[in-house]
Amino acid sequence: MNTMTSLFGGLAAVFVIYMIGGAIRSLPPILRAVLAGLIPLLAYFVLIIGRWPGLDVVAMHISVFLAAGLVLFALTQFRRHSSGRMHWAPKLLIAFFLGLVVINGTLLYISTQGLPDQVGRWWLGSNGTAVYSGFSGVVPHGQAAARAISSELSQAQREAELGWQVEISGLDDGALVRPFQVRVKDRTGLPVDRVEGELRLLRPGATQAVLVLALDALDGGTYGGVLRLPAGGRWLTELRLQRGHDVLYQDTQELVAP
Repeated sequence: MNTMTSLFGGLAAVFVIYMIGGAIRSLPPILRAVLAGLIPLLAYFVLIIGRWPGLDVVAMHISVFLAAGLVLFALTQFRRHSSGRMHWAPKLLIAFFLGLVVINGTLLYISTQGLPDQVGRWWLGSNGTAVYSGFSGVVPHGQAAARAISSELSQAQREAELGWQVEISGLDDGALVRPFQVRVKDRTGLPVDRVEGELRLLRPGATQAVLVLALDALDGGTYGGVLRLPAGGRWLTELRLQRGHDVLYQDTQELVAP
C-alpha cells in the first residue's frame, strides 16, 4: 500500500465524513470532528494488518487525521459565532496544521522514495555520478562500532582471498515482483556449489530487515528466487553467501520501485 495514497486519501475521507455528519443535526460538532478523524484512522489500522509500515509512518497518519478533524471543528465554531472576517487566531491554527500536513507528507516521501534526482544533485552536489539520499543517521563510536568496522574489514579480506566472481541478474527490473538469479564462480571461472544464500530486504537507514529470502539452488553454481517488494520507493538488498555458519560473501545493492 502506497503511504502517500493512504495519507492524502485519509485526509479526503476525514473531510467527507465531517460533511456527512453535518446532515445529522443532533450530532455535536466536536463529536463530528472526533468521528471524522477516528473512522479513517481505524480503517488505516485495518489496512496495515500484516504490512506494518513502521511506527513513524503510523504516528504521522494519527497526527494528520486527528489534526484535520480539529481544523474542521475550529472552522465550524468560527462560522457559528462570527459574521465578519475571520480572526487571526483560527487563521494561524489552520496555517499551522496545513504546514504540518505538507511537512509530514514531504518527510514521508523522502523516507520512502528519497530525494528526486534533480533536487538531490542540486542540493547535495554531484560530478555526474549517482546521488543517494538514503542515510543511516548517527554513526556510533563505541567499542561495538569498532568491532563492527573490524568485522567488515575481515569480511572484505576473506572475500579478496576467496576470489569468488558473483553475478546478480533480475534485481534491476522495475516491477514489484522480480525473479532473480545469482551465479557464483571461483577465481578460475568454475561454478561454486554447496552454497547457502539469502537475500535480505530493508529500507535505507533501517537496522531490521523487512523480509529474508532464502535462495534456491537452480543449477551448477546458480541460485535464485523471487523478490516481492512490499511497497514502492527505495530499498536495499543485502546478499549473503555462506557455508555453514561462515559468511563468505556479502554485497548490498540499492533498488528503486515505482
